[in-house]
Amino acid sequence: MIVLDLTGLKCPLPALKTRKALKGMAPGDRLSVRSTDPLAGIDIPALLNETGDRLVSTSREPQAILFTIEKAGG
Repeated sequence: MIVLDLTGLKCPLPALKTRKALKGMAPGDRLSVRSTDPLAGIDIPALLNETGDRLVSTSREPQAILFTIEKAGG
């Protein structure tokens, strides 16, 4: 699993960096994203809706949102 720590970055950087990371991944690979930007809770699911990649899970810590994403096949 690839881990992307986007702590401290503000919109739109978390979504842009997530998109860039996904482009370099093979189908079935998983990406773990940690973001402290509250808008990431909206932006990253919207990004995945565009790309077709799958949001496996979302969880919240007191100061961050954690996403697990699976790269779509094909």
